[in-house]
Amino acid sequence: MATMSQKNLTSRTKTEDDATPQRVINAQGNYMTSGCAERIKAEIKDLLYVQRPDMVKTVAWAASNGDRSENADYQYGKRRLRQIDSRIRYLTKRMDAAIVIDPVKQKETAGDRVLFGCTVTVENEDGEEKVLSIVGVDEIDPSCGRISWVSPVGRALLGAHEGDVVLVRSPRGDEELEIVAVDYLPLD
Repeated sequence: MATMSQKNLTSRTKTEDDATPQRVINAQGNYMTSGCAERIKAEIKDLLYVQRPDMVKTVAWAASNGDRSENADYQYGKRRLRQIDSRIRYLTKRMDAAIVIDPVKQKETAGDRVLFGCTVTVENEDGEEKVLSIVGVDEIDPSCGRISWVSPVGRALLGAHEGDVVLVRSPRGDEELEIVAVDYLPLD
């Protein structure tokens, strides 16, 4: 007899709503620029070789003080070790699924098309220009104009050419953006 979860999987039909961006990311990997990959590797190295060993020393010292049930240093240290280990696991999984793309080398493939790693100048309906860089989900920074490739604007721009007008569908409503310039510049 099928279990409840097996019944749900077999009787459920796939709809357009099932193709969420999260599933797309998991199916296609974790795109990131080379600069982001280097930052993540540096953080993993710092956690493994600096922060974790220091915290292990602190926990060992706190454990030597006696009663662990009332020892705040010990309890805090163990909690911090779990946080560090969790962060290491998360970052390692992100790197295992990483597809690292160098934006400068991407230009050879792209020509005047907008692809991952591209820096795009767009003009909205009001005539305001914005410079946006299409990056991975681990490196978005709206204050610097770095948007995710899975965002509504990023999805609308991908594959378009310089001079094209794209329609961006977002929760705020539809907006047309004209692609003024396409560049592949170093992002770091």
